[in-house]
Formats: sequence, C-alpha cells, structure tokens
Amino acid sequence: MVETGRKIRVGLFATCLVDLFRPTVGFAAVKLLEDAGCVVEVPAQTCCGQPAFNSGDTNAARAIALQAIETFAPYDYVVAPSGSCAGMMAKHYPELFEHDPELRARAIAFSAKAFELVSFLVDVLGVTRVAARFPHSVAYHDSCSGLREMSVQAQPRALLETVEGLELRELSEADTCCGFGGAFAVKFGEISTAIVDRKTQDVAATGAPVLLAGDLGCLMNIAGRLKRQGSSVAVRHVAEVLAGMTEAPPIAEAPAGPKKG
Repeated sequence: MVETGRKIRVGLFATCLVDLFRPTVGFAAVKLLEDAGCVVEVPAQTCCGQPAFNSGDTNAARAIALQAIETFAPYDYVVAPSGSCAGMMAKHYPELFEHDPELRARAIAFSAKAFELVSFLVDVLGVTRVAARFPHSVAYHDSCSGLREMSVQAQPRALLETVEGLELRELSEADTCCGFGGAFAVKFGEISTAIVDRKTQDVAATGAPVLLAGDLGCLMNIAGRLKRQGSSVAVRHVAEVLAGMTEAPPIAEAPAGPKKG
C-alpha cells in the first residue's frame, strides 16, 4: 500500500476496446484513480499485444510490448480497466524476452508496476469505499484473465458493497468463461455460442436487471447474446458503476466476426 497522501503518477492503459467502443470506461477509470489521489495521464498508446501473442506471432507481440514499456516508463504504475490486458502486461511480457537478458529485465520491471484497475484501487491504494449510488440489483461476472492471472475477485465485490442502493446477486457460475476469448469466438463460433448461452442462462436465473464485469471483451460478448435472445438485462463495466457514471447506455454487442463458408 502506498503512503497516505503520497501523489503517485499513473499511466492509464485505456485498452483498444475501451478506446474504440466504450470511452466512458476510460473516463470512469480516470475519475476513480483521481478520487483516490493519483495523478493520471493517458499517453499515446496502441494494443497490449495480446492478440498477436495468443496467435503465436511473437515478433509482433515483442514489438508492441517494447512500445508499451517505453511509453509507460515515466510512470509509477500502469493501470488498465481490463483483466486481460493487465494480465498480458503483468504476466506475459517477461517471457517474450526470455533470450535477451537486458530486455527481459526491463519487461520484468514494467510487469511489476502493471495492475488491473479495481485491484490497484483496493490492493495498492487501499481504497475501501466509493461515493456512488446505483439503486439496482446486479450480477457480476469474473473474467478469466482477471480472475486467474490477476487474482481479481474479492476487490470489485468489496467496493460494490459500498455503492448506495446496490444489491449484488451472485451468479452460480460467476467464474466460468463467457465464451469470448478474443479470437476464440471467431475461430470456434459454435462452441463460443454454447458457452455464452450457459452464461446468459446464469444471468437470467439471478433476476438481476444489470450485469457487471471488469473486462469489456466479456461484456460485449455477453451483451450481444443477451440482445439476440431478447433480454432486457443491461450490461455495464464495473468502473462505470463505481465511479457513479451510469448515465451511459448499456454496452452494445460485439461486432460480428467474419462468416465462414
């Protein structure tokens, strides 16, 4: 935990999906970080490199990682409102440079200061409550990367408990995949659909009118399936609720992938 009152400089890694599809998540992240006493900047940036890394294009992933390492070098911390992007930076950058000791050392130093937004607020800054109101019942989905790579589970729930009027209704399978998995949803459409169908059934069973999560990829995938099923459940990023920025409309579905055949 940082010293009380110490101003720390945070570089916000906004993520591609937030930048292109849901900028309000970025604004919410900035508000939460500034309310916690941070100085926040959003430097010019590109992808975290995860799509290239997961596709086996390590050369492209290295180039992207180096760009991020250089861009965020001046900051005390790098914070992303996404478990998957944070997981890529915090867990996988060092292995990209395992045969280059100098670059690997830089990657390890960078990874040590890379965090997912809500875990950074709770675990590093020591935030215990937020000044927000959301008079609705909500369900919460744990994204795979956030949960398994960044250990994000208790932190969002702890802060949601402090939101005035909010009731959290737990999913019976909150920690199971939504079926997105980036390119997985495009390569294995039928399997992805079967997985997200199970997730939407779980959401419906709670009776909650709102679904929250900390990863926009998951949210867009689930939102798209809910819409096609005719569901009225609204889908929002947890940062929007914690920051009290809930005037934004529900998250739209993810763009359709290329059709096969």
